[in-house]
This record gives sequence, structure tokens and C-alpha cells, in this order.
Amino acid sequence: MDKQWLLKRLKDFGFSKKILDAFSRVKREDFISEELEKEVYKDTPLPIGHGQTISQPYTIAIMLSELELKKSQKILEVGSGSGYVLALISEIVGNKGKVFGIELIKELAEKSKEALALEDYKNIKVYHRNGSEGIPEKAPFDRILISAACREIPQKLLNQLKDKGILLTPKGPRFEQTLVMIQRQGDQFKTIKEIPGFIFVPFVEG
Repeated sequence: MDKQWLLKRLKDFGFSKKILDAFSRVKREDFISEELEKEVYKDTPLPIGHGQTISQPYTIAIMLSELELKKSQKILEVGSGSGYVLALISEIVGNKGKVFGIELIKELAEKSKEALALEDYKNIKVYHRNGSEGIPEKAPFDRILISAACREIPQKLLNQLKDKGILLTPKGPRFEQTLVMIQRQGDQFKTIKEIPGFIFVPFVEG
């Protein structure tokens, strides 16, 4: 299975051209270990060490589609892991967009920086810190993606959304979560969509 197989699969699911173009441009092999290269374009999650995974491309495509990313937006991903999703987001929001990642595990944060440097993503910055705190000095954000399963969504992250901004996270117990989309409406936070049937690694606070 190669990249063209994966792109056809995502196209058959009906994902938009901008999502497909991002997957086409980003090299997933840059974000995994060499021993997994034969698995790189399977539509499955893959281990990246420290009990973490690089998510299934189909799942990532759903999340990016639901976020309705646009050019020049400012985006935060919490639990950025390998950096693969950051690269995909960067391709969609373009050079004038700003993309920030938070990764609690120092080794993964450093490795993701190295992987992103291979393609010289100048609009991405990765922070090694506690994801539940967000990045208040860079807020507010147009979109926040939490790429790990929350039992409760940290209020500090919600507070870092712009008005009309959207946060998307898997929410629920360890082995079954629902993708929950929340929009900030002034001082209120409204759940605007829920998509059941996902499994993510758990959100860990430092």
C-alpha cells in the first residue's frame, strides 16, 4: 500500500480537495521510525514510542474536515506527538497561517521538531509543556484540536478560543470516545456536533 492507495481511499470517503492535497504533500514516512516504513501508508494508527501513536489517516481527515480550516488561521494542536497533523494543518492554513503544537513528552516534542525541519515548516512552533495549560501567550486561537481522549475538557483551553472559534476533542472513557465540537459564543461554550465511535490515547496532564 502506497500513498496513492491511501489518497484514493480518502477520496472515496468523500474528503475535500484541500484535505486530499494536504495528505498528498506531507510525507508520513518523515514522522515514523524506519522499521515501520512498510506500514506507512496503511490506513491505521502506528506507534511512535512512549505509548503514543500517530493517528489513522481516516481519523485525522475527519478531524481536519470538521475543523473547517481556512487560510491564515491560527491553530493549536494539543498532544501533537510526531508532528504529522501539524504538518497537514500547515498545508491547509498556508504560509500566512500560524500553527502551534504542545507535546508533554519531551522526546516526542524534540523528534517532531526534527521531522518538521526536514520540509522547513516555518509557520509551525512546537512547545514541550502541559497541554491543559494551552499557550496563553499566543492565544486566542481560531481552532484548537486535542489529539488525545479527554474525560473533561480543560477550561483553560476553551478560554483560549477566539469568539466563534472551535475546539475539537475526543471525549469519553478509555476505550470509546466521541468527537465533540465546541464553539465559543461570547462567554458561552456550546457543543455544536458529536461524532461517536473513536479510540484515542488518553490525555495526560504533566
